[in-house]
Order: sequence, then C-alpha cells, then structure tokens
Amino acid sequence: MQRFRIIKRQERLGWRSCFILLTAIALALLLSAVMLVMRGTPPVEGILTLFKGAFGSKWAIEDSLIKAIPIFLCSLGVATAFRLQIWNIGAEGQFALGAIGATWAALTFPELPKPVLLSMMIGAACIAGGVWGMIPAILRQRLGTNEIIVTLMMNYIAILLLEYLVYGIWKDPASYGFPMTPMFSEQAIVGKIGTSGVNSGIFHCLVLGVLFWIFFTFTRTGFELKASGDSVRAARYAGIPYNYLVVLVMVLSGALAGWAGFLEASATINRLQPSIMVGYGYTAIVVAWLARLNPLNIAITSFLLAGLRVGVESLQLDMQVPAAFGGMIEGLILMTVLASGFFVHYKMVPVRKQ
Repeated sequence: MQRFRIIKRQERLGWRSCFILLTAIALALLLSAVMLVMRGTPPVEGILTLFKGAFGSKWAIEDSLIKAIPIFLCSLGVATAFRLQIWNIGAEGQFALGAIGATWAALTFPELPKPVLLSMMIGAACIAGGVWGMIPAILRQRLGTNEIIVTLMMNYIAILLLEYLVYGIWKDPASYGFPMTPMFSEQAIVGKIGTSGVNSGIFHCLVLGVLFWIFFTFTRTGFELKASGDSVRAARYAGIPYNYLVVLVMVLSGALAGWAGFLEASATINRLQPSIMVGYGYTAIVVAWLARLNPLNIAITSFLLAGLRVGVESLQLDMQVPAAFGGMIEGLILMTVLASGFFVHYKMVPVRKQ
C-alpha cells in the first residue's frame, strides 16, 4: 500500500486556493441538499429558493445588506482579537451592551441636535461594549482565567441585563405590556440611504473597515499584533508589550460590537427590545474565520452569510424548513472551509520505498 507524508507548502497556490475554497463551499451546499432530502424537501428547489430569497430581488439584497452591517462590525471586532490569538467569543454580549449604552443616551438626551446625540450614542455604545470586552482581558491577566469561558458566560449576563431593563425601568408604559423601550426621538435615529431600506450605517462599516485595514497593515501596533499572535514568547523577548495588546484588542473588539448594537437599535428597530438579540455576535465568529481575518474578505463574507439568513427565512415560509437549518448550513460551511485550509497550507507526498 502506498504511504504518504504531510509536508508544509513552500509555494503560494494563487488561483488554486480560490478553487479549493469554492470546492469547500460547494461541498457544504451538497451536504445541505442531502439534509433537505432527509426531511422530504426537494433539494434543488430548496437550494434555489434559498438563493432566490437571499439575492433574487431588490428587497432581498437590501435586507441582506441591513443584516450584513452589524455582522461586519462584530466580525471586524472578533477578528482584531483573533489576530493576537485571543479568543473573544463574547461579541454577542458586547453587542447587547452597545445597544444598552446607545439606548441610555437616546432616552436621557432625546432633544439634543441629531449630530450631537448620534455621536453621544456611538460613544456610549463603544464605551459600554469596550468595558464589557476589557473585563475578561483583565481577568485573564490578573487571575489567569480562560477568555473563551469568561466571554461566553458574559454573553448571558449581558442579555439578561438587557431584558431586566426593557422589562423594568425602561419599559414603555404605552407598549401594552410588551418588553420594549419608548420609540427613539427622530434625532436618535440613523437615517436611510435615499429611498432604499438600507441605513447609512453601511458608510460606518466602509470607514471603519478602511481604518482597521490601515491599522493592521501600516502601523507598528498592527505589526506587533501579528508578531505576538504568531509567537507570544518571541514577542516578549523582543520587548513587545503583550499584556497591553491583550487589553487593547479586547477593548477594540468590544467597542466595534457595541457600535453594531448602536446601529441595530437606532437604525433598524428604533428602540431597544429583546428581539434585537438574533445571534449576530455568534455569526461574526464564523465570518471572521471564513474571511481569514482580512477586512475586505470580512465585508464579502458578512454579506453572503447575511444573505443566507434572509434566504432561510424564505425557505421557512415557502417550504416549511425549520429556522435552525440556517445555523446548520453556517456550521457546514465553516467546517468545510476550515478543513480546506489544510490543502492550502499542506500537501501530501508519496513516501518512496527504500
């Protein structure tokens, strides 16, 4: 029997890496079709309905863009932490704290001029999300806790805090018992782009994406992040302030997720209510890995996975497919793409017989 050994590739694959990626996605869709067959749903019709629902109309594309905005910001945040090999699983909670911070500003200062109030809401959201991200970083530094466990547990605390506020002191007396705050004033609402349904938060994403690309590519701190992520021991030996970088990336990560929470509360819902928590922070982790932590790739992947969410909604309505099917497809795409990374970085060569 022919034996093989695994060696690291010394050359770049170029266009072949794109072929491997597309093959992995195609495999994920094939497995999704198999799952549709298992529940008695026509697979071809189901996949076509999925794509048509996601990108087959002006409304679908707008809805995909609306959902892509918070996913992009949360993904950019977790990718910043991942570059340092710090595993921030808490974007969902940081998103919630950002929405809470923005709502506090909107309800406390509703009559301020719109530019001032929106700036205050962004600031409050970023501070709330950043502090929520800083807590696990400090605990990691001082007590040696695992940031994966701490950030994951803090997600539940943040969501319960949000529910406490909308069921309690922030509950709208005119909401007929439903848990939600009063509607934001006009000054606290991020506007739409022209006659479309897409809000101007997409410009926030564009500016922040470019700024973080510059930060990662051309700044000393960005280089230190990459160097420290590759080898903590080498970074410490070179005098790079690793402990400071851990706190920095967690604060930045939390602030970006908080910014996403602000946009969702202000531009999409125009108030705070429990339905704002739909799992964007968890989807962001998938997006960051699929995009290999690159801001441009994050933008594209965010749009595609947001489209997947919209398409699954069409599947639910047209073919009675469970809502959990979207999460299953996300998981399949993540697993196949990550597995395909093996063939990008390594190759198998036959062992010559002696």
